[in-house]
Amino acid sequence: MRTEYLKTLQVISQVGSFSLAATEMFVTQSAISQRIKFLEEHYNCQLLDRSGPTLVLTEAGKIVVRRAEQILKIEAKLINDLRHHGGKSRLSICCTPTFGVAYLPHVINQFMLRHADNIDLKFMFHSIDQAIKELLENEFDLAVIEHTEQLEIPGFEAVQLPKDELIFVSSPVLGIPENEVDIKQLFGQCLIARKIGCASRKLLERNLALGGNKIEDFSRSIVLDDLRMTLETIVSGGGVAFISRSMAVKQLKSGALREHRIPGFTHLRHRTAVINRDRMNDVAIKDFISCILASFDLNHSYLPMSSDTVYPPTDQCLYEGASI
Repeated sequence: MRTEYLKTLQVISQVGSFSLAATEMFVTQSAISQRIKFLEEHYNCQLLDRSGPTLVLTEAGKIVVRRAEQILKIEAKLINDLRHHGGKSRLSICCTPTFGVAYLPHVINQFMLRHADNIDLKFMFHSIDQAIKELLENEFDLAVIEHTEQLEIPGFEAVQLPKDELIFVSSPVLGIPENEVDIKQLFGQCLIARKIGCASRKLLERNLALGGNKIEDFSRSIVLDDLRMTLETIVSGGGVAFISRSMAVKQLKSGALREHRIPGFTHLRHRTAVINRDRMNDVAIKDFISCILASFDLNHSYLPMSSDTVYPPTDQCLYEGASI
């Protein structure tokens, strides 16, 4: 049996529908349905209760998922072992979007100059939750995550990277004064925001709440999950956005954008590299971390930290320990 069928049942048990599972697994809804049909025929029992608005596991389904989790872990371990066998090593990496857009092209270029002949590289962009989920499932060896909250990932080590600075940006055509402004000076504008659950949106909502405000206080809001499109929209005068300064360095330098800081706002969030503990001594992993640090123009040494370490608040100085 193909293990992705078991994986499909596991995903459905988490998301509760064929359509959401299809989105999660990047296949059609029909393919999801056919996989479950095959499993139910193979095991000769109903695995999903379809009577309610959300799909839930039957008792038989719970048994299959429980065993499937063990099988999938064994398969992931096998794949990881095979990465070290043969002519080439394999390195699987994911990251949250801001780091991916702002830094990853340079990092990959520098890394492949060192390892072009002996490394097969797999890379994906993911949300925080998806990145952590797939790390736990051994889909990736390393993830670079931008985050605002403390998270524990058992079995992984964390390398603290420079913190990510978030600022409001706008086009000069809007006439908003540069640098420090009162948040009320921005409320008359359209907010170009990330989707609910993204770290930058969480930080913005938290900052606004401290002053008794909310996103609805802006004249209107548009959700764009494409960072480059967000930047283009802001440059054209379409509104304001609370984004990573690293995304807008060129536009700020050229004068195409202005930056705005809000008194009392937290403008920093954590950025952490999370590494599968089984690969901590892998030369390729260490070199990739070295390329990441070089992309920040830092000369810090490789400093792994236990995932259960207690870390200081967000706004303490750069390169201190930070929990994921």
